[in-house]
Amino acid sequence: MTDDRDGTTSADDVDWDASAATFDDEPDHGLRDPDVRAAWATRLRTWLPDAPCDVLDLGCGTGSLSLLAAEQGHHVTGVDRSPAMVDRARAKLAGRDAAFLVGDAAAPPVGPQRFDVVLVRHVLWTLPDPGRVLRHWRGLVRPAGRLVLVEGVWGRTSPVGIPAERLRALLVPLGGRVRVERLSEDAGLWGRRVDDERYAVVCVV
Repeated sequence: MTDDRDGTTSADDVDWDASAATFDDEPDHGLRDPDVRAAWATRLRTWLPDAPCDVLDLGCGTGSLSLLAAEQGHHVTGVDRSPAMVDRARAKLAGRDAAFLVGDAAAPPVGPQRFDVVLVRHVLWTLPDPGRVLRHWRGLVRPAGRLVLVEGVWGRTSPVGIPAERLRALLVPLGGRVRVERLSEDAGLWGRRVDDERYAVVCVV
C-alpha cells in the first residue's frame, strides 16, 4: 500500500486481486515471523474484550488479524473488496469460527448492531469521507461495543494517511471513550524500525 521510506502509492492505484499472492510477504501483513506475529497478538489481546465476542474485520485482506482474533476465542466476520484476498482469508482460517464476505469496507454487507468490535487496519485513510464512514461503523456495534482502528501517516515526499489527532476529533461526536496508542516505536510490530506515525485508536461506544 505504501513505501514508508521513499514515497507513497495511492490505495486506488493498487490492483488488490493481483496483489493478493504477495500481500503476506510484508512482515506486518502475513505475520509469518514469530516475533512479529507475537507482537500483534499481544496488542490485539489488549484491544479486544477478554470474553469471546463477535469481531468484524473490515478490509481484512488475507485474514492475518482475523486469524489472531479467532485464535483468541472470538468469532470473526471478515469483509474485503478483493475476491482474491477473501479466498486467501478463507483458506487461512479454514476450520475456524470465521466467515468472509466480498464487499465494501465503508458499507459492509452486514446488519446493524451485530458486533462487539469493528476492527480496521490501514483502511480508513483511503476512504473519501471518513467521518461518515465512522458513523456507519458505529451503527454496526452493539451497546458498549468498540471500534479498534489501526492507522497512520506514511511517506516523506507526499505523505498520505490520517493523523491520530484528526481521527480522535472525528470520533468525539460518536460519544464513548477514546484512547490513542502510539505504535511507531514498537519495531516488533513492523519487522523493522519505522519513523512515520503509526497508532491504534480504541473507541468504546
